[in-house]
Amino acid sequence: MTRPNMTRQDVETSVRQSLDDRIREGVKALLEQILEEEMTEQLGARPRERTDQRRGERNGHYQRDLITPVGKIEQLQVPRDREGQFLTEVFERYQRMTGNVEEAVLEMYLQGVSTRKVAAITEDLSHVSIGKDTVSRIAQRLDQELAAWRSRQLDLTYPYLYLDAVYLKVNWGGYGADLALLVALGVNDDGYREVLAVEGAGGERIEGYRNLLKGLLERGLRGVELVISDDHDSIKAAVGAELPRVAWQRCTVHFMRNILAHVPAEDKAVAASDLKVIFTAHRDETARRLAQDWLERYAKRFPKAAEGLKRGLDDSLTFLRFPSSHHRLLRSTNGLERLFEEVRRRTNVVRVFPGETSAVNLASAVMLRVAEDWATRKYMDMAPLHALRANPQ
Repeated sequence: MTRPNMTRQDVETSVRQSLDDRIREGVKALLEQILEEEMTEQLGARPRERTDQRRGERNGHYQRDLITPVGKIEQLQVPRDREGQFLTEVFERYQRMTGNVEEAVLEMYLQGVSTRKVAAITEDLSHVSIGKDTVSRIAQRLDQELAAWRSRQLDLTYPYLYLDAVYLKVNWGGYGADLALLVALGVNDDGYREVLAVEGAGGERIEGYRNLLKGLLERGLRGVELVISDDHDSIKAAVGAELPRVAWQRCTVHFMRNILAHVPAEDKAVAASDLKVIFTAHRDETARRLAQDWLERYAKRFPKAAEGLKRGLDDSLTFLRFPSSHHRLLRSTNGLERLFEEVRRRTNVVRVFPGETSAVNLASAVMLRVAEDWATRKYMDMAPLHALRANPQ
Protein backbone atom coordinates (compact mmCIF):
# COMPACT_ATOMS: atom_id res chain seq x y z
CA MET A 1 0.00 0.00 0.00
CA THR A 2 1.59 3.33 -1.00
CA ARG A 3 1.31 6.49 1.10
CA PRO A 4 -0.35 9.50 -0.57
CA ASN A 5 2.76 11.66 -0.30
CA MET A 6 5.17 9.10 -1.78
CA THR A 7 6.93 10.12 -4.98
CA ARG A 8 7.28 7.85 -7.99
CA GLN A 9 10.92 7.29 -7.04
CA ASP A 10 9.85 6.32 -3.51
CA VAL A 11 7.34 3.82 -4.90
CA GLU A 12 9.88 2.29 -7.28
CA THR A 13 12.47 2.07 -4.50
CA SER A 14 9.94 0.40 -2.20
CA VAL A 15 8.94 -2.13 -4.86
CA ARG A 16 12.57 -2.91 -5.69
CA GLN A 17 13.39 -3.42 -2.00
CA SER A 18 10.44 -5.80 -1.71
CA LEU A 19 11.66 -7.81 -4.71
CA ASP A 20 15.22 -7.90 -3.31
CA ASP A 21 13.89 -9.15 0.02
CA ARG A 22 12.01 -11.95 -1.73
CA ILE A 23 15.14 -12.96 -3.65
CA ARG A 24 17.23 -13.02 -0.46
CA GLU A 25 14.59 -15.11 1.33
CA GLY A 26 14.64 -17.61 -1.52
CA VAL A 27 18.45 -17.82 -1.46
CA LYS A 28 18.38 -18.25 2.33
CA ALA A 29 15.89 -21.13 2.07
CA LEU A 30 18.00 -22.78 -0.63
CA LEU A 31 21.19 -22.45 1.42
CA GLU A 32 19.63 -23.86 4.58
CA GLN A 33 18.31 -26.81 2.58
CA ILE A 34 21.77 -27.53 1.14
CA LEU A 35 23.35 -27.30 4.61
CA GLU A 36 20.85 -29.81 5.99
CA GLU A 37 21.61 -32.16 3.10
CA GLU A 38 25.33 -31.87 3.81
CA MET A 39 24.76 -32.70 7.49
CA THR A 40 22.63 -35.70 6.50
CA GLU A 41 25.40 -36.92 4.18
CA GLN A 42 28.06 -36.49 6.90
CA LEU A 43 26.03 -38.26 9.62
CA GLY A 44 24.61 -40.91 7.31
CA ALA A 45 21.05 -40.30 8.54
CA ARG A 46 18.25 -37.75 8.48
CA PRO A 47 16.92 -36.08 11.65
CA ARG A 48 15.56 -38.73 14.09
CA GLU A 49 16.31 -41.49 11.58
CA ARG A 50 17.68 -44.68 13.18
CA THR A 51 20.04 -46.58 10.91
CA ASP A 52 23.13 -48.73 11.34
CA GLN A 53 25.04 -46.24 9.15
CA ARG A 54 24.52 -43.25 11.51
CA ARG A 55 27.88 -41.62 12.37
CA GLY A 56 26.83 -39.01 14.92
CA GLU A 57 24.01 -36.87 16.31
CA ARG A 58 22.63 -33.43 15.47
CA ASN A 59 22.89 -30.72 18.11
CA GLY A 60 20.57 -27.92 17.01
CA HIS A 61 21.61 -24.91 14.94
CA TYR A 62 23.60 -21.71 15.19
CA GLN A 63 23.10 -18.51 13.24
CA ARG A 64 25.50 -16.65 11.03
CA ASP A 65 25.33 -13.97 8.36
CA LEU A 66 26.64 -14.40 4.83
CA ILE A 67 27.49 -11.82 2.16
CA THR A 68 26.28 -12.98 -1.26
CA PRO A 69 25.81 -11.40 -4.71
CA VAL A 70 22.15 -10.73 -3.81
CA GLY A 71 23.03 -8.96 -0.56
CA LYS A 72 23.50 -9.90 3.05
CA ILE A 73 21.73 -13.09 4.19
CA GLU A 74 21.01 -12.65 7.89
CA GLN A 75 20.46 -15.29 10.59
CA LEU A 76 21.23 -18.24 8.36
CA GLN A 77 20.39 -21.45 10.30
CA VAL A 78 23.51 -23.64 10.24
CA PRO A 79 23.21 -27.19 11.67
CA ARG A 80 25.60 -28.48 14.38
CA ASP A 81 26.59 -32.00 15.39
CA ARG A 82 27.50 -32.99 18.94
CA GLU A 83 31.13 -33.68 18.15
CA GLY A 84 31.52 -30.33 16.39
CA GLN A 85 32.92 -32.02 13.29
CA PHE A 86 30.43 -30.72 10.73
CA LEU A 87 32.25 -28.92 7.94
CA THR A 88 30.73 -27.21 4.91
CA GLU A 89 32.22 -25.63 1.83
CA VAL A 90 29.05 -23.68 1.09
CA PHE A 91 30.30 -20.44 2.64
CA GLU A 92 33.51 -20.41 0.63
CA ARG A 93 31.93 -21.56 -2.60
CA TYR A 94 28.54 -19.89 -2.44
CA GLN A 95 29.70 -16.78 -4.25
CA ARG A 96 30.30 -19.02 -7.28
CA MET A 97 27.09 -21.00 -7.09
CA THR A 98 24.46 -18.44 -6.03
CA GLY A 99 23.60 -17.09 -9.44
CA ASN A 100 24.83 -19.57 -12.02
CA VAL A 101 24.23 -22.90 -10.31
CA GLU A 102 20.90 -22.12 -8.71
CA GLU A 103 19.70 -20.73 -12.03
CA ALA A 104 21.01 -23.82 -13.79
CA VAL A 105 19.21 -26.13 -11.36
CA LEU A 106 15.86 -24.47 -12.01
CA GLU A 107 16.42 -24.01 -15.75
CA MET A 108 17.47 -27.61 -16.34
CA TYR A 109 14.58 -28.90 -14.26
CA LEU A 110 12.07 -26.77 -16.16
CA GLN A 111 13.47 -28.07 -19.43
CA GLY A 112 12.91 -31.67 -18.41
CA VAL A 113 16.42 -32.75 -17.31
CA SER A 114 16.21 -35.48 -14.65
CA THR A 115 17.08 -34.54 -11.07
CA ARG A 116 19.97 -37.03 -11.08
CA LYS A 117 21.48 -35.42 -14.21
CA VAL A 118 20.96 -31.92 -12.78
CA ALA A 119 22.91 -32.93 -9.66
CA ALA A 120 25.78 -34.32 -11.77
CA ILE A 121 25.92 -31.33 -14.11
CA THR A 122 25.95 -28.73 -11.32
CA GLU A 123 28.77 -30.56 -9.56
CA ASP A 124 30.82 -30.69 -12.77
CA LEU A 125 30.24 -26.98 -13.44
CA SER A 126 30.81 -25.59 -9.96
CA HIS A 127 32.33 -28.36 -7.83
CA VAL A 128 29.41 -27.88 -5.46
CA SER A 129 27.66 -31.15 -4.64
CA ILE A 130 23.88 -30.87 -4.80
CA GLY A 131 22.15 -34.21 -4.37
CA LYS A 132 19.24 -35.29 -6.54
CA ASP A 133 16.94 -35.18 -3.49
CA THR A 134 17.86 -31.54 -2.97
CA VAL A 135 17.20 -30.80 -6.63
CA SER A 136 13.80 -32.48 -6.28
CA ARG A 137 12.95 -30.33 -3.28
CA ILE A 138 14.10 -27.15 -5.05
CA ALA A 139 12.00 -28.12 -8.06
CA GLN A 140 8.99 -28.95 -5.90
CA ARG A 141 9.23 -25.59 -4.17
CA LEU A 142 9.42 -23.88 -7.56
CA ASP A 143 6.33 -25.77 -8.75
CA GLN A 144 4.45 -24.64 -5.64
CA GLU A 145 5.56 -21.02 -5.97
CA LEU A 146 4.56 -20.82 -9.64
CA ALA A 147 1.21 -22.50 -8.98
CA ALA A 148 0.55 -20.04 -6.13
CA TRP A 149 1.43 -17.12 -8.41
CA ARG A 150 -0.89 -18.36 -11.16
CA SER A 151 -3.78 -18.82 -8.70
CA ARG A 152 -3.22 -15.71 -6.56
CA GLN A 153 -6.16 -13.59 -5.48
CA LEU A 154 -6.69 -10.46 -7.59
CA ASP A 155 -7.32 -7.57 -5.21
CA LEU A 156 -7.10 -4.65 -7.65
CA THR A 157 -9.32 -3.36 -10.45
CA TYR A 158 -8.20 -4.08 -14.04
CA PRO A 159 -9.83 -1.75 -16.61
CA TYR A 160 -7.87 -3.20 -19.54
CA LEU A 161 -7.44 -6.90 -20.31
CA TYR A 162 -5.36 -8.37 -23.16
CA LEU A 163 -5.91 -11.97 -24.31
CA ASP A 164 -3.80 -14.11 -26.65
CA ALA A 165 -1.96 -17.43 -26.88
CA VAL A 166 1.57 -18.63 -27.55
CA TYR A 167 2.30 -22.16 -28.79
CA LEU A 168 4.95 -24.58 -27.49
CA LYS A 169 5.81 -28.12 -28.57
CA VAL A 170 5.06 -30.83 -25.98
CA ASN A 171 5.61 -34.58 -26.01
CA TRP A 172 2.20 -36.26 -25.85
CA GLY A 173 2.31 -40.05 -26.09
CA GLY A 174 5.67 -40.07 -27.86
CA TYR A 175 4.70 -37.44 -30.43
CA GLY A 176 5.41 -33.71 -30.52
CA ALA A 177 2.17 -31.74 -30.42
CA ASP A 178 1.24 -28.08 -30.04
CA LEU A 179 0.29 -26.80 -26.59
CA ALA A 180 -1.51 -23.47 -26.55
CA LEU A 181 -0.62 -21.31 -23.57
CA LEU A 182 -3.58 -18.99 -23.04
CA VAL A 183 -2.42 -15.77 -21.40
CA ALA A 184 -4.28 -12.86 -19.85
CA LEU A 185 -2.44 -9.60 -19.23
CA GLY A 186 -4.13 -6.85 -17.25
CA VAL A 187 -3.48 -3.15 -16.63
CA ASN A 188 -4.58 -2.28 -13.12
CA ASP A 189 -6.20 0.92 -11.90
CA ASP A 190 -2.79 2.24 -10.83
CA GLY A 191 -1.47 1.87 -14.39
CA TYR A 192 0.81 -1.16 -13.91
CA ARG A 193 0.82 -4.30 -16.06
CA GLU A 194 0.37 -7.76 -14.58
CA VAL A 195 0.30 -11.25 -16.04
CA LEU A 196 -2.99 -12.47 -14.60
CA ALA A 197 -3.28 -15.99 -16.02
CA VAL A 198 -1.20 -18.62 -17.83
CA GLU A 199 -3.03 -21.83 -18.74
CA GLY A 200 -2.23 -24.74 -21.01
CA ALA A 201 -4.84 -25.92 -23.51
CA GLY A 202 -5.05 -28.24 -26.48
CA GLY A 203 -5.91 -25.29 -28.72
CA GLU A 204 -7.62 -21.91 -28.79
CA ARG A 205 -11.14 -23.19 -28.26
CA ILE A 206 -13.98 -21.27 -26.67
CA GLU A 207 -14.00 -23.66 -23.69
CA GLY A 208 -10.36 -22.87 -22.92
CA TYR A 209 -10.87 -19.11 -22.95
CA ARG A 210 -14.13 -19.39 -21.01
CA ASN A 211 -12.37 -21.44 -18.34
CA LEU A 212 -9.57 -18.88 -18.20
CA LEU A 213 -12.03 -16.01 -17.74
CA LYS A 214 -14.11 -17.95 -15.20
CA GLY A 215 -10.97 -18.63 -13.20
CA LEU A 216 -10.03 -14.95 -13.27
CA LEU A 217 -13.50 -13.94 -12.09
CA GLU A 218 -13.37 -16.50 -9.27
CA ARG A 219 -10.01 -15.07 -8.20
CA GLY A 220 -11.51 -11.58 -7.98
CA LEU A 221 -11.15 -10.03 -11.45
CA ARG A 222 -13.34 -6.93 -11.60
CA GLY A 223 -13.67 -3.55 -13.27
CA VAL A 224 -12.80 -4.69 -16.81
CA GLU A 225 -13.88 -2.05 -19.34
CA LEU A 226 -12.05 -3.17 -22.49
CA VAL A 227 -10.70 -6.50 -23.78
CA ILE A 228 -8.05 -6.33 -26.51
CA SER A 229 -7.34 -9.38 -28.69
CA ASP A 230 -6.96 -10.66 -32.22
CA ASP A 231 -10.13 -11.37 -34.23
CA HIS A 232 -10.46 -14.88 -32.83
CA ASP A 233 -13.96 -16.34 -32.70
CA SER A 234 -13.23 -18.30 -29.51
CA ILE A 235 -12.01 -15.22 -27.66
CA LYS A 236 -14.94 -13.09 -28.80
CA ALA A 237 -17.44 -15.77 -27.83
CA ALA A 238 -15.80 -16.33 -24.43
CA VAL A 239 -15.73 -12.59 -23.68
CA GLY A 240 -19.36 -12.27 -24.72
CA ALA A 241 -20.33 -15.11 -22.39
CA GLU A 242 -18.24 -14.26 -19.32
CA LEU A 243 -17.84 -10.46 -19.65
CA PRO A 244 -21.06 -9.55 -21.50
CA ARG A 245 -21.01 -5.80 -20.77
CA VAL A 246 -17.34 -5.27 -21.62
CA ALA A 247 -16.20 -3.56 -24.84
CA TRP A 248 -13.95 -5.45 -27.26
CA GLN A 249 -11.07 -4.04 -29.32
CA ARG A 250 -9.76 -5.88 -32.37
CA CYS A 251 -5.97 -5.72 -32.64
CA THR A 252 -5.28 -3.22 -35.43
CA VAL A 253 -1.88 -4.72 -36.26
CA HIS A 254 -3.42 -8.10 -37.10
CA PHE A 255 -6.36 -6.35 -38.77
CA MET A 256 -4.08 -4.42 -41.14
CA ARG A 257 -2.15 -7.59 -41.98
CA ASN A 258 -5.41 -9.31 -42.89
CA ILE A 259 -6.43 -6.43 -45.16
CA LEU A 260 -3.02 -6.09 -46.82
CA ALA A 261 -2.93 -9.83 -47.56
CA HIS A 262 -5.28 -8.95 -50.44
CA VAL A 263 -3.03 -6.19 -51.83
CA PRO A 264 -0.30 -7.03 -54.40
CA ALA A 265 3.28 -6.72 -53.18
CA GLU A 266 4.09 -3.79 -55.48
CA ASP A 267 1.23 -1.71 -54.00
CA LYS A 268 1.48 -2.86 -50.39
CA ALA A 269 3.81 -0.18 -49.00
CA VAL A 270 1.68 2.76 -50.18
CA ALA A 271 -1.61 1.08 -49.26
CA ALA A 272 -0.24 0.21 -45.81
CA SER A 273 0.89 3.78 -45.20
CA ASP A 274 -2.55 5.11 -46.10
CA LEU A 275 -4.22 2.43 -43.98
CA LYS A 276 -2.11 3.12 -40.90
CA VAL A 277 -3.22 6.76 -40.60
CA ILE A 278 -6.79 5.57 -39.93
CA PHE A 279 -5.70 4.04 -36.64
CA THR A 280 -3.52 6.94 -35.53
CA ALA A 281 -6.52 9.29 -35.47
CA HIS A 282 -7.79 10.32 -32.03
CA ARG A 283 -11.39 11.04 -33.00
CA ASP A 284 -13.94 8.56 -34.31
CA GLU A 285 -15.24 10.84 -37.05
CA THR A 286 -11.70 11.52 -38.29
CA ALA A 287 -10.85 7.81 -38.39
CA ARG A 288 -14.02 6.99 -40.32
CA ARG A 289 -13.41 9.79 -42.82
CA LEU A 290 -9.88 8.48 -43.41
CA ALA A 291 -11.29 4.96 -43.83
CA GLN A 292 -13.73 6.27 -46.44
CA ASP A 293 -10.87 7.99 -48.25
CA TRP A 294 -8.96 4.67 -48.31
CA LEU A 295 -11.97 2.84 -49.69
CA GLU A 296 -12.49 5.42 -52.44
CA ARG A 297 -8.84 5.13 -53.41
CA TYR A 298 -8.45 1.34 -53.36
CA ALA A 299 -11.87 -0.41 -53.39
CA LYS A 300 -12.05 -0.94 -57.14
CA ARG A 301 -8.48 -2.21 -57.38
CA PHE A 302 -8.54 -4.42 -54.26
CA PRO A 303 -12.16 -5.38 -53.55
CA LYS A 304 -11.35 -8.11 -51.00
CA ALA A 305 -9.15 -5.73 -49.02
CA ALA A 306 -11.90 -3.10 -49.08
CA GLU A 307 -14.52 -5.60 -47.94
CA GLY A 308 -12.29 -6.63 -45.06
CA LEU A 309 -11.86 -3.03 -43.93
CA LYS A 310 -15.59 -2.33 -44.05
CA ARG A 311 -16.44 -5.53 -42.19
CA GLY A 312 -13.96 -5.01 -39.32
CA LEU A 313 -13.80 -1.23 -39.00
CA ASP A 314 -16.20 -0.82 -36.05
CA ASP A 315 -14.42 -3.39 -33.88
CA SER A 316 -11.02 -1.90 -34.72
CA LEU A 317 -12.02 1.62 -33.55
CA THR A 318 -13.35 0.72 -30.08
CA PHE A 319 -10.19 2.15 -28.50
CA LEU A 320 -11.34 5.66 -29.49
CA ARG A 321 -13.93 5.59 -26.68
CA PHE A 322 -11.07 5.72 -24.19
CA PRO A 323 -8.54 8.48 -23.30
CA SER A 324 -6.39 9.57 -26.23
CA SER A 325 -3.20 9.12 -24.19
CA HIS A 326 -4.05 5.40 -23.98
CA HIS A 327 -4.83 4.85 -27.68
CA ARG A 328 -1.37 3.69 -28.77
CA LEU A 329 -1.36 0.97 -26.10
CA LEU A 330 -4.98 -0.09 -26.54
CA ARG A 331 -5.25 -0.53 -30.30
CA SER A 332 -3.09 -3.68 -30.49
CA THR A 333 -1.79 -6.67 -28.54
CA ASN A 334 1.84 -5.65 -29.14
CA GLY A 335 2.56 -5.69 -25.39
CA LEU A 336 1.62 -9.36 -25.21
CA GLU A 337 3.55 -10.13 -28.39
CA ARG A 338 6.74 -8.74 -26.84
CA LEU A 339 6.15 -10.92 -23.79
CA PHE A 340 5.71 -13.94 -26.06
CA GLU A 341 8.97 -13.11 -27.85
CA GLU A 342 10.78 -13.43 -24.53
CA VAL A 343 9.02 -16.74 -23.82
CA ARG A 344 10.00 -18.07 -27.25
CA ARG A 345 13.59 -16.92 -26.79
CA ARG A 346 13.85 -18.94 -23.60
CA THR A 347 11.90 -21.98 -24.81
CA ASN A 348 13.22 -22.42 -28.36
CA VAL A 349 16.29 -24.25 -27.06
CA VAL A 350 14.01 -26.93 -25.56
CA ARG A 351 12.25 -27.68 -28.86
CA VAL A 352 9.91 -30.33 -27.40
CA PHE A 353 8.99 -30.24 -23.71
CA PRO A 354 8.66 -33.58 -21.89
CA GLY A 355 5.17 -32.63 -20.68
CA GLU A 356 2.63 -29.87 -20.22
CA THR A 357 3.72 -29.09 -16.65
CA SER A 358 7.33 -28.28 -17.58
CA ALA A 359 6.17 -26.13 -20.53
CA VAL A 360 3.69 -24.14 -18.43
CA ASN A 361 6.21 -23.77 -15.59
CA LEU A 362 9.07 -22.49 -17.75
CA ALA A 363 6.78 -20.02 -19.53
CA SER A 364 5.39 -18.94 -16.15
CA ALA A 365 8.88 -18.46 -14.73
CA VAL A 366 9.88 -16.28 -17.70
CA MET A 367 6.70 -14.20 -17.40
CA LEU A 368 7.12 -13.84 -13.63
CA ARG A 369 10.61 -12.41 -14.11
CA VAL A 370 9.33 -9.97 -16.72
CA ALA A 371 6.41 -9.03 -14.45
CA GLU A 372 8.75 -8.24 -11.58
CA ASP A 373 10.42 -5.67 -13.82
CA TRP A 374 7.01 -4.28 -14.80
CA ALA A 375 6.22 -3.73 -11.11
CA THR A 376 8.71 -0.84 -11.07
CA ARG A 377 7.53 0.85 -14.29
CA LYS A 378 4.12 2.41 -14.74
CA TYR A 379 2.60 1.46 -18.10
CA MET A 380 -0.16 4.08 -18.27
CA ASP A 381 -1.20 7.22 -16.47
CA MET A 382 -4.73 6.29 -15.40
CA ALA A 383 -5.79 9.80 -14.36
CA PRO A 384 -7.44 10.48 -17.78
CA LEU A 385 -9.53 7.30 -17.45
CA HIS A 386 -10.59 8.27 -13.92
CA ALA A 387 -11.57 11.70 -15.23
CA LEU A 388 -13.53 10.14 -18.11
CA ARG A 389 -15.44 7.97 -15.66
CA ALA A 390 -16.28 11.00 -13.52
CA ASN A 391 -17.46 13.02 -16.54
CA PRO A 392 -18.72 10.60 -19.22
CA GLN A 393 -19.49 12.25 -22.54
